[in-house]
Amino acid sequence: MACLGTAWQAEAQTYQFSNVQVEGNQRVDVATILSYAGIGRGQAVSAGELNDAYQRISDVGLFESVEIVPKGNTLVIKVKEFPTINIINFEGNKRLKDEMLASIVKSQSRRVFSPAQAEADAAEITKAYQEAGRIAATVDPKIIRRSGNRVDLVFDIREGKVVEVERLSFNGNRAFSDRRLRQVLATKQAGLFRTLIQSDTFIADRIEFDKQLLKDFYLARGYVDFQVLDAVGEVTRERDGFFVTFTVREGQSFKVGSVTTVSEIEGVDAAEFEKVLKLRPGVTYSPTVIENNITRMENLALKKALNFVSVEPRITRNERDMTLDVEFVITRGPRVFVERIDIEGNTTTLDRVIRRQFRSSEGDPFNPREVRRAAERIRALGFFKDATVEAEQGSAGDQVVVNVDVEEQPTGSLTFGASYGADSGVGLTAGFTETNFLGRGQTLGLSIATASASKSGSLTFIEPAFLGRDLELSFNGNYTETKEDNSFYNTRAAEIGVGIGFPVGENSRLQLNYKLAETAIRNVNATSSQILHDEEAVGGQFASSVGYAFSYDTRSSGIDPTGGLLLRFSQDFAGLGGDLRYISTNGLALAERRVLNDDVTLRGVFEAGMINMVKGNSRVTERYFGSGKIRGFEGNGLGPRDLGVGNQDALGGNMFAVARFETEFPIGLPEEYGIHGGTFLDVGSVWSLDNVNGGPKGGPISAVDDGMKLRAAIGLSVFWDTPIGPLRFNFAKALKKENYDKTRVFDLTISSQF
Repeated sequence: MACLGTAWQAEAQTYQFSNVQVEGNQRVDVATILSYAGIGRGQAVSAGELNDAYQRISDVGLFESVEIVPKGNTLVIKVKEFPTINIINFEGNKRLKDEMLASIVKSQSRRVFSPAQAEADAAEITKAYQEAGRIAATVDPKIIRRSGNRVDLVFDIREGKVVEVERLSFNGNRAFSDRRLRQVLATKQAGLFRTLIQSDTFIADRIEFDKQLLKDFYLARGYVDFQVLDAVGEVTRERDGFFVTFTVREGQSFKVGSVTTVSEIEGVDAAEFEKVLKLRPGVTYSPTVIENNITRMENLALKKALNFVSVEPRITRNERDMTLDVEFVITRGPRVFVERIDIEGNTTTLDRVIRRQFRSSEGDPFNPREVRRAAERIRALGFFKDATVEAEQGSAGDQVVVNVDVEEQPTGSLTFGASYGADSGVGLTAGFTETNFLGRGQTLGLSIATASASKSGSLTFIEPAFLGRDLELSFNGNYTETKEDNSFYNTRAAEIGVGIGFPVGENSRLQLNYKLAETAIRNVNATSSQILHDEEAVGGQFASSVGYAFSYDTRSSGIDPTGGLLLRFSQDFAGLGGDLRYISTNGLALAERRVLNDDVTLRGVFEAGMINMVKGNSRVTERYFGSGKIRGFEGNGLGPRDLGVGNQDALGGNMFAVARFETEFPIGLPEEYGIHGGTFLDVGSVWSLDNVNGGPKGGPISAVDDGMKLRAAIGLSVFWDTPIGPLRFNFAKALKKENYDKTRVFDLTISSQF
């Protein structure tokens, strides 16, 4: 409230005061207020200057009202101070807890109350609710007067309902269906589990991210002219949902035409750099593939100690045949160095975790492309809600400062749930996982599971940068007990292992490991095979083994966005101490591709394993059973079996080989249901035993047929993406089987990932 003296007659009137008097102040001293006013005794001032004095005092933000009144030769300044905040309360909030809201507001107890700050706090709380999908939320700041010029600040919150995305639609898309494009977006349509899934809530900021995802999707498929023309979210008439529409312009898909390399640096042979290219004419053009090839060439330059070398792609369009000619030009870049790397926003994550995502450090030549790749690696960690990496001018013309600004997010999870397996039955599970343990970028996992036929526990620890290098150190411990899991005996297995993994190529890794395991077979039924009784009599045995595992995976490298290849090969050599001597070899090859505009996925998997005993005979705890490898058969439902005993227990085999072919495709249901279909054909077998002398315990010996007998099954699958995981319902029919095999028509599993 302002009152500028009723005695003022005109702006031109001037005043001169021999005395300045301040009234109403309690916490703010007189000298401070007079300094804000800026009017001295005996100073001639105009009415306009008095108004300026009033404005300066008001703008301080310490006073609820200010009044300036000239009384003859005395200027009276009357103020009413803002009260102090006693406590801050939140009322009406259920979805967002007090602790979370308290971290948002900037008003504080025992500080001066500011209406402007209270309004700003209310706006921030409203924004937090909008980000949680409650765009109808309202927040009103209120005060309750207390004695001693104090107030209680209360934020009255009306949360409203979650506003969901009822429909995601697209205009202008011809090459890809709405269903396929919905899979690309981070925003999802509200589905069956709308009360559990937060990705179907409407968040305006997420739309911009979705636009970039769409652009990346199309560019990876050669649509170099793709544009998102518009993205509109329209609220429904009931204001309980949004219709989000993306309008796109696809353009045409281009393929790579000619590929050439030239050098503009004297003494640098372009042909030598061209040898490292993995780009051939005729493939679909992708910026990611271009970047990968530039990286290979720049890495070669570093190996040859050629600093400040830059590779620029020059693209020439050929509209007639829809190709892009790519010319890689080796040029001399500017002599710029990295002065320092500044990191901000990381309250939990240690600087070194972020800093090691850079392939360059302070003092190294500056490479803009490497900085962009470092930003991608930082985001891929999954530790941050947002991460920006920018370069700015340093202290000199040839120096650059790289600024990293991150916003952290939770990285731990605690889970409790139930599980079901056709063999193991219903069980309970509990688990804890932290992917950024103590801010060091380490992974710590602990899980316990119990079911009617088994119980297990595991502990995992991973250090991704052992000794500060690209070495992944891992430690794991497992314990498992089975009880009559489609068999008439129990097993126990305990294992600890340590491994170290490192890249050996652009898409390949090698892991070296050591394992110490103890296994035993117990409580073999009296009607079981003499083979099993002999294995039980041995008791628990230790296996001390060293081994390696090689993997090659192109599925996420960007080489081909519609498909990829996965290869795995591993061997373990037991005999470094312990009781067992054997060589275990396992391999897997997987190829998958999306066809029919990415709506249908084709996948083929070949998997095989072999155990060669160097000393003694293998036991059921080391042998293969094919459980889950060939659908249409029960766990322990195929392979060598002793038909000369009452219970005809499956014995497993020293070898197995399986080929699986499957498809996944839409079945016409709305995308938000997360249900799609598939077909499969599985062919394979389990065979080979060291000891084939079966028969009943203490009875006549009968030979067990351990030959390679082919099995095959076909079936239909229903995939259902749920909050508890991707469920898979298999309906199978065995086409080729042995009379003693145990088949299964229906199976429910968690969809496995390779």
